[in-house]
Amino acid sequence: MFDLKLAGIKGFIVTAMWVFMALSSHVHANPRYASIVIDADTGAVLHESNADASRYPASLTKMMTLYMLFEAIQQGKMTLDTKMPVSTHAASMPQTNISLRAGETLRVRDAIPALIVRSANDAAAVIAEALGQTESNFGRMMTEKARKMGMNSTTFKNASGLPNYEQKTTARDMVKLSVRLMKDFPQHYHYFSIQSFNYKGTTYNSHNRMVRNTRGVDGLKTGFIRASGFNVATSAKRDNRRVIAVVMGGKTAASRDQHTAALLDRCFNKASAAHIAASDIITIGSPNDRKNLLAEAPIPITKPNVSTDNQPVDPAAILRGELTPVRDLPNNTDLPKNNSWAVQIGSYFEPDRAHAQAQAATRWVAGEVAVVEVEISNRTFYRARLIGLKKNQAHTACQSLSRNGMDCMVVRSHG
Repeated sequence: MFDLKLAGIKGFIVTAMWVFMALSSHVHANPRYASIVIDADTGAVLHESNADASRYPASLTKMMTLYMLFEAIQQGKMTLDTKMPVSTHAASMPQTNISLRAGETLRVRDAIPALIVRSANDAAAVIAEALGQTESNFGRMMTEKARKMGMNSTTFKNASGLPNYEQKTTARDMVKLSVRLMKDFPQHYHYFSIQSFNYKGTTYNSHNRMVRNTRGVDGLKTGFIRASGFNVATSAKRDNRRVIAVVMGGKTAASRDQHTAALLDRCFNKASAAHIAASDIITIGSPNDRKNLLAEAPIPITKPNVSTDNQPVDPAAILRGELTPVRDLPNNTDLPKNNSWAVQIGSYFEPDRAHAQAQAATRWVAGEVAVVEVEISNRTFYRARLIGLKKNQAHTACQSLSRNGMDCMVVRSHG
């Protein structure tokens, strides 16, 4: 059993090394990318990449709009039942919206989920005018509040995050805002986990799939405009520890979510990774590469697997010794030793999906389709692989798959 676990650790490190070597090209290929992960209790930075680079906040802007609204409630200026007038300006806001009409009113208790679930631009403008008379003045109020929070690289021009060349922020500033929302208004944080709400007979579903799909995630906000790419600020709690992550510039919503989930997994288990002995690492790349990998190598944004409705296996479980390989389908024990490398394409809850994913990879590269069953934390997952490859063949195959938009890892194929 120990040998199997050690083999699993080595396989993971091989994969991680390969990802690290490809890192630079991925990050440079996406100039909008930025990310940061912090420990919510201590403020310690667990990961950062381009965290101070200027970016467009998109609908992450609405977190500040909500902060201002929560503050007004706390100060007694508003209640959840306060009715805010809808102006012609607010009613003219483009999608996404909740189809407000000029002359109507919007209650605060409806405006909050409208911003969080629907990311409604018209509701954001209503709040802005209720608190600042005009949206442009509210933008100045938001910027002033940001400065008081230490968000010195952020300028707000509107309440929604709709495109404005002067509306800029950084990943670090957005994580500061996330922290303040949670700590200053803990009584309102539950709103950020709402997955749907009904307004005037229409049910709106949340854009934030991480809340329902990623272990421990319980809130905050997504955002998108073309200039920004796909952004997310998210918070997760596992085993009485909470981390907050901001990822900006995702190429798709799915790749953003997948990348953020990987960052969360990594940062929750970073301490475990630090205990891996150097002797357990399979040498790939320079010694300096290996040192950087165990320290703070950021994870690049990549395109999602073809099937995006399955959650990735927590790779750090390997490091915690929770991985128990059970069997390979089909059996590959007769493969010669020099053909004992494989390309892993993904991990899935169902074996047929894993098989389909591995089969799809054969459109671009050759290899024998295999499904490897593993148990992690008492859950069964199925890993899609192409096996029977030599080491150099596996690396070449993975490069080819990556060019065709399919995530992959190079691993040892143990019989």
